[in-house]
Amino acid sequence: MSNMQSTAFATPPVIAARRCAPAATSCRALYETLSQPDAPAGAAADAQAYLVGQLARAASHPCDLPDTAAGLNAWIAPRSAAIGAQYQQYLASRRDGAPRRFFTNKAHALYFLRCVAPTKLVDGAWLYGALQRWQENDFRPLVKTYVEELGDGLPDKNHVVLYQRLLDNHGCAEWDDLDGAHFTQGALQLALAHAGESFLPEMIGYNLGYEQLPLHLLITAYELNELGIDPYYFTLHITVDNGSTGHARDAVDALQRIAARAADPAEFYRRVREGYKLNELGENTNSVIASFDLEEELVRILAAKAVVGQNMHSDYCRVAGKTINAWLADPEQIPGLLRAFESTGWIKRGAAPQESRFWGLLQGDHAEMFGVFSSYEQQVLADWIASPAQPGGPTTDAPRVASFRARQRALAPARSAPPKAHGARALIRYPYAGHAGEHEAENDQLRRLEQAVALAPSTSAAMKLLVAHMAPSRHHTATGLMATRMFVRLLG
Repeated sequence: MSNMQSTAFATPPVIAARRCAPAATSCRALYETLSQPDAPAGAAADAQAYLVGQLARAASHPCDLPDTAAGLNAWIAPRSAAIGAQYQQYLASRRDGAPRRFFTNKAHALYFLRCVAPTKLVDGAWLYGALQRWQENDFRPLVKTYVEELGDGLPDKNHVVLYQRLLDNHGCAEWDDLDGAHFTQGALQLALAHAGESFLPEMIGYNLGYEQLPLHLLITAYELNELGIDPYYFTLHITVDNGSTGHARDAVDALQRIAARAADPAEFYRRVREGYKLNELGENTNSVIASFDLEEELVRILAAKAVVGQNMHSDYCRVAGKTINAWLADPEQIPGLLRAFESTGWIKRGAAPQESRFWGLLQGDHAEMFGVFSSYEQQVLADWIASPAQPGGPTTDAPRVASFRARQRALAPARSAPPKAHGARALIRYPYAGHAGEHEAENDQLRRLEQAVALAPSTSAAMKLLVAHMAPSRHHTATGLMATRMFVRLLG
């Protein structure tokens, strides 16, 4: 196996000349472009220019990596031990009666799930370029990590499928109105997927940082479960990212092996450190959690509803002497409408939602507004109603909610049906479920892919075909999942 050439890792001069100030809106624009199954011409150049700009932004951030790649073995173990010790301290504080550290209520947790969706729905994308080197043994740890992010082609393990299912289950699938900063990390991951060899050291450094197990992941999983939300997506990352045999360890192994082959290992590692710092850009778990304000989120939801609802009410619908249509005509009036609901008794703050007349419009046998609010939006409203009108004011204790795992255990005896097979027809949810024509078209795609792989003149040709279907924008589709399973079998 020949050594890598240093020129393979050099940033092309034409890209370096296109340094840009990466505005938040450009993050979103690039994210949307690179999320398309067939990226337009010039997308790769845009991705490279974006990475140059983001690397410039990250340059001033501190880096806790050791000075040399050889020092990583001594770096990873104590880091992991420290995280474990901090988590045990957290658990001890909870046993002693401390409140949740992250989520004040269920709406807060769902808000978090929604806000990080742009990142979670491209999970693992940064490693896509490693598939092109599937024949090189030193790249096997990176290939293994990417394939495991894809769940080895099984929908119940594919990270994107799992997260989309989590969003769907809680009415959080609509997140198009998030501001650009929420797209920074997702755009970075997609840009690394499209950047090719030019940013290989930076991609390896980014992977090293992203695959280290953080404390916030452990706490998030614990508190989601406590609030009755399935934590599996997060617990799966806790297990596969472990520093002993998981992705954190694989990230170190791949880095050391690949850097040793570089023509200039020191320069390679310098760029690895720069890529590592990309993890610090944009919104993160802690900043998203800290940004939550229950009433602000409710006002945002009602303002969005007002676009349609401002002309849907009759003149008989009045609150505090003003028609609902008039209240909704100006989004600036939404906080005033909430105060009017309180003063007129339509909403009883600090009480169970069921005690408020307004809640009865959403829930019940004759709910006039049934279906107007998603389950997430209803949760925000319910938690706002249950919260005290004034900080420190009286409120009823929230009823204890069974954890997600407790509910699963309670339901276990009733589950007598055999588990569903992981066949092509059970891969993911269909965008147009129930339309036989769509299902048949999908089956045709699967058959064509299987035939094309069977007729490929060589293993390399077959793998190239499969890799195309394992791109970040495709791997979670039915054909992408099947391509991943076939890739795993051929990889051996």
